[in-house]
Amino acid sequence: MSFSLIILGSSSAVPTSDRFPPAHLLNVDERFYLIDCGEGVQMQLRRFGIRFGRINHIFISHLHGDHVFGLFGLLSSFSLMGRSSDLNIYGPQSLEELLNAHFSFFNQERKYSINFHKLTGKTNKRIFEDERITVDAFPLRHSTQCYGFLFREKEKLRNIRKEAITRYEIPIRAMMAIKQGEDFVDGSGNIIPNEELTVPPPRPRAFAYCSDTMYFPALARRVQDVDLLYHEATFLKKDQKLARETMHSTAYDAAVTAANANARHLVIGHFSTRYKTTDGFVKDVIDVFPDVHEALDGFRYRIEQNGNLVVEPCREKK
Repeated sequence: MSFSLIILGSSSAVPTSDRFPPAHLLNVDERFYLIDCGEGVQMQLRRFGIRFGRINHIFISHLHGDHVFGLFGLLSSFSLMGRSSDLNIYGPQSLEELLNAHFSFFNQERKYSINFHKLTGKTNKRIFEDERITVDAFPLRHSTQCYGFLFREKEKLRNIRKEAITRYEIPIRAMMAIKQGEDFVDGSGNIIPNEELTVPPPRPRAFAYCSDTMYFPALARRVQDVDLLYHEATFLKKDQKLARETMHSTAYDAAVTAANANARHLVIGHFSTRYKTTDGFVKDVIDVFPDVHEALDGFRYRIEQNGNLVVEPCREKK
């Protein structure tokens, strides 16, 4: 089952010639979850051949323009393209007011419904769940109400060994119970332990998204043991004072959080345009957290079933 993050935008407040504002697309078993929606997101979706209609969930971390300016154009395009399926949007309460004002002002006909899920509170909260994943929101520390998101696969059923089916003549009606961990009683009344019949399912994978936030130690507990952590790194370590003043993080802060969270892999992004090059960001933290990767627009960060990370460019649509 696929589990990958596509970076659509990795800049901060101002786009550059090669970096769009923040936008990220998580692919879980070919179901797409859009996380933040910076300016230019539609261009990036088209560039990499991602059908708009496959996006049914949009998560907005906070209401600073670089994270939300692309949303209104995307919603308008949904209308123009004849979308009819429901769209779920998760974000701070004020976002709903902005959406209502947008549709009211432009008087645009919309054939699809928007289910708005208001993010509130100062503790972790389950905001979405289906048969595949759970999504929790948790508060970050920024200059405005801001949330991070934790996506976690659900544990799958155990797999029955083919040879066990033949050896013990397991009927179809008994297979679901065995997959759920129950033992099997054969025709002679013998109890066959589940461990002899099945193999464990693949380990569930997890991804956490943290942008924007200043460093605070408790954050590591909220993203404990994730396979992939995306964490903002607006500033280099030498500009830590500025990071605190603006309630952002340095690359070093991101690495400390990843290390304390026991994360497997770290991707840093949201780079300030004050720097002419991003070469120093990874160098700043590699001694603290070696498995660190720079967020690059148009790259896919794929978590394999064993937890390994594969970084590869996305194929562009011609």
